[in-house]
Amino acid sequence: MDVSPADFARFRAQLPRGAVEIMRRIREAGGEAYLVGGCLRDLLLGRPVTDWDIATSLTPDQLHPLFRRVVSVGIRFGTLIIPRRDAAYEVTTFRTEGAYRDGRHPDEVAYTRDLRKDLERRDFTINAMAWDVASDTLVDPFEGLADLAAGRIRAVGDPRARFREDALRLMRAIRQATQLRFRIAPATFAALQATADGLAAISAERIRDELTGLLLAPEPSRGLRLLEEADLLRIVLPELAATRGFAQNRFHSHDLFDHSLRALDAAPPGDLGLRLAILLHDIGKVETREARGDDYTFYAHQIVGARKARRILQRLRYPNELIQRVTHLIRHHMFYYETEWTDSAVRRFVRTVGSEHIPDLIAVRIADMAGNQRKRGDRTPLDELQQRIDEVIAKDTALSVRDLAIGGHDLMALGVPEGPRIGEILRALLERVLDDPEMNTREALLAAAREMQASG
Repeated sequence: MDVSPADFARFRAQLPRGAVEIMRRIREAGGEAYLVGGCLRDLLLGRPVTDWDIATSLTPDQLHPLFRRVVSVGIRFGTLIIPRRDAAYEVTTFRTEGAYRDGRHPDEVAYTRDLRKDLERRDFTINAMAWDVASDTLVDPFEGLADLAAGRIRAVGDPRARFREDALRLMRAIRQATQLRFRIAPATFAALQATADGLAAISAERIRDELTGLLLAPEPSRGLRLLEEADLLRIVLPELAATRGFAQNRFHSHDLFDHSLRALDAAPPGDLGLRLAILLHDIGKVETREARGDDYTFYAHQIVGARKARRILQRLRYPNELIQRVTHLIRHHMFYYETEWTDSAVRRFVRTVGSEHIPDLIAVRIADMAGNQRKRGDRTPLDELQQRIDEVIAKDTALSVRDLAIGGHDLMALGVPEGPRIGEILRALLERVLDDPEMNTREALLAAAREMQASG
């Protein structure tokens, strides 16, 4: 893989103004300034760049006077955040690092003016290159460019040493291999397996962030299979690791692990909640499998699975709103629509699962079918259900107590005492309206409420 002058000109045209200005000021002050790390890698690959990192020979004390606003959040490791109008930029002094006794951060750093020494402390060769924008010089001491061309993730230097320094690199290797659709070099992969236990010391939040990046990749199953092969899945998602080799029933041609991953790959892109729900939709089968002759059943696995998914996502410190959405989808993913459903059955279904969740539930079912090679299923009934639901919603039909033409104050005016009885009557009225939407008028509901109150 060669980089031509035309390539450099194209890269330069993509540089944001803030990055150009920061590097210019550093050079004017007598320092060296390079684009490094993931931003350079993504430029070389033609991928969108979201974060721009700059490495410099100037120390933080020398950088501070050059910029009016500087944030010293990472100064212990030689990193400053320099906000500009278009973005906030990480600017890090060339450094070497001491031992990593906590398996995550160096005990100490020392500044250096040697760019190569700074690059050799980095994780993978494709992230250990630097570009001097002023001279169009690409510094590549570890053949990262060749690894980019080969589609290969390879550790800088001794891979075991790199992973022992910072165990989060175990997850990064697999996340980057998944996002870039690269393979991991054999020696680097062997080191992953040999140092897997180190990941247990990494915080749940850090693991969650890497897992999220993996799950949002175009083909997330690649990453999960790599985690399993590297013996990391038992640490990240032990519940999913337990599904490897777990037999389902005659309707499935794959074990539970393969089915879950195939369904995941069929999930809509860019939606983390949907992808988590699809990955974990059958996680309750492990606890609910019962033998029936020469086959198995999994009664209530969606209920058990929703509880189990909640514990998993809480352990990984996902936000509560996301957890609620994922577990709700898992809890209700086993619906079976038939064309014989009455309109009132459709309305009750919407009332139970919530109209806002219908598109997601249908997406989960479609992915579930796609993950089952033996019984792919026909999505026509799902399309019909969606159409009928759209019609129900378009008619402004009452689907919850809030949609009724009367409320609690109206019932209290009829003499219903404040308390649980009001809720009981409102729910009973909703059941009648679900059967007969025309009944949702103030007069009809008040009359029905008087009957209910009189009958006790």
